[in-house]
Amino acid sequence: MQQPPDHASHDEDDGTAGEPDHRFTLANERTFLAWLRTALGLVAGGVAIQQLVPGLASEVTRTVLAALCIGLALVIAAAAYPRWRTVQRAMSRGGPLPRNVLLPVLGFGIAVITALALVLVITA
Repeated sequence: MQQPPDHASHDEDDGTAGEPDHRFTLANERTFLAWLRTALGLVAGGVAIQQLVPGLASEVTRTVLAALCIGLALVIAAAAYPRWRTVQRAMSRGGPLPRNVLLPVLGFGIAVITALALVLVITA
């Protein structure tokens, strides 16, 4: 009796490089799109801070906070495609995935923006 193929196994198990499993390719694509959604959210937040909450702080302070949001969005959006391509190449070659420098950049950037927003909310 023939057993159904095990979907958990991969052709790359023998150490040869080739086209990565479609599930991993699609997961990499979803991650790329998540980076872009994060960037769009930061752009929307920056515009909202600048335009929708004039009572939060002075014009200069709101502009700085909005610029931080939009600047972080620019960095993430610009780095998302090269990150996707690098991961895709590593998977195709069967090599280790590269380190992700976007994670600490995003984490630190959002922490700075959040701390500034907290100060503004408390002092408003």
